[in-house]
Amino acid sequence: MTAFLIKILSSALVIGLVTELARRSPSYGGVIAALPLVSLISLVWLIQQGQSKTEVTAFVKSVLSGLPATFLLLLVLYLLLSRGGSLLFSLICAGACWWMFWTVQQQLTQLWSRL
Repeated sequence: MTAFLIKILSSALVIGLVTELARRSPSYGGVIAALPLVSLISLVWLIQQGQSKTEVTAFVKSVLSGLPATFLLLLVLYLLLSRGGSLLFSLICAGACWWMFWTVQQQLTQLWSRL
């Protein structure tokens, strides 16, 4: 239970620091937010918990597979917000695009694995 609380607090600290930096300097905050902080923190915790190399490798592969959909989410969000879309509308549309792309990507991956 203690390790779980440490994970939550350290993750919250990272998010808090990034958002504070973004408030003061959107450019630097954006660059820091784009770093694979969550992936790397998760990787460290998985290794610390004794996950096998195979499990860690599967995690990294899954992170890689999520990148195209995440890129699309951020692109759609940027385009909508920069053209005056409301935050809520932009988030919903970007999230829907992410979900549709992810679903199609998963279906294609399953189809490809059957060939």
